[in-house]
Amino acid sequence: MLDDRSRLLLKALIERYIADGQPVGSRTLSRASGLELSPATIRNVMSDLEHLGLIVSPHTSAGRVPTARGYRLFVDTMLTAQRDDLAAPALPPDQPQKVIANAAHLLSSLSQFVGVVMAPRRSSVFRHIEFLRLSERRLLLIIVAPDGDVQNRVLFTESDYSASELTEASNYLNAHFSGMAIDQVRSRLRQEVEHLRGEIAQLMQAAVQAGSEAMSQAQGEVVISGERNLLAVSDFSSDMNQLRRAFDLFEQKAQIIRLLDVSSQAEGVRIFIGGESQTVPVEDLSVVSAPYEVDGQVVGTLGVIGPTRMPYDRMIQIVDITSRLVSNALSQGKAGSA
Repeated sequence: MLDDRSRLLLKALIERYIADGQPVGSRTLSRASGLELSPATIRNVMSDLEHLGLIVSPHTSAGRVPTARGYRLFVDTMLTAQRDDLAAPALPPDQPQKVIANAAHLLSSLSQFVGVVMAPRRSSVFRHIEFLRLSERRLLLIIVAPDGDVQNRVLFTESDYSASELTEASNYLNAHFSGMAIDQVRSRLRQEVEHLRGEIAQLMQAAVQAGSEAMSQAQGEVVISGERNLLAVSDFSSDMNQLRRAFDLFEQKAQIIRLLDVSSQAEGVRIFIGGESQTVPVEDLSVVSAPYEVDGQVVGTLGVIGPTRMPYDRMIQIVDITSRLVSNALSQGKAGSA
């Protein structure tokens, strides 16, 4: 589609705009590209690039800025990701929630934009269940997953259970069902309910139902860190409508979850650019994302959300390294809790 000269000028224009945030004129582009071309020749090339929808001229300037289509061509065909050492601190093995929170903060602090991490998809298998009496007919259900992750749920029961009854129920569940998926436990309990005392059977069924709800709710968790960093980005501070839409996106989270779900099905780093589709609903936002793994299995996704005018080469490096750090921390944490 583009000859070598046009590609070089487009690359130089986008790199200059990312660095300075100002529309790029023909004189600036001549210096930035290193090509000995007349201003008229450069203007002609820029006109061709504009006709192709790769750059556009803001109303207030004679210079040009990249469009979403221009950014897409740039990141797909002209970008060389840096491989120099990035000063990223290690993420220590810990509870999955802690690793995820630390990773979101790390992404935000390294990028100076917004870090997002989707919590690991959990298998619904449990390792241990325990009941804790809080008050009359009010219990705390504690579910420990094989990776050491803990889910808590408050149960309101029709009967008031003694400490020995709670111990009997948890011992039965742990002895007969540990290592099974919650849905399997529910099915087995229905078959065995006639062999159990009525009150205990009711308690265990309530526990399994609450456990199933806890596991399913945990699937949609996304941790976001550094939203306030966007306040310092000129692209947003000068356009309150775009800033408001960005914060609405962080508040609702559903769109981010869908976006990260798409990313989890791909290998390596992916880049989504606002304005090129409905995938990113805010025109001036881009997302750089990558999946992370536990023991070789993809279990979640993380990324950086920032302005379309971001240094993509550095963001790719940050996201790639963080995904590997998270994979290592979660795999080690799982091994340590086994």
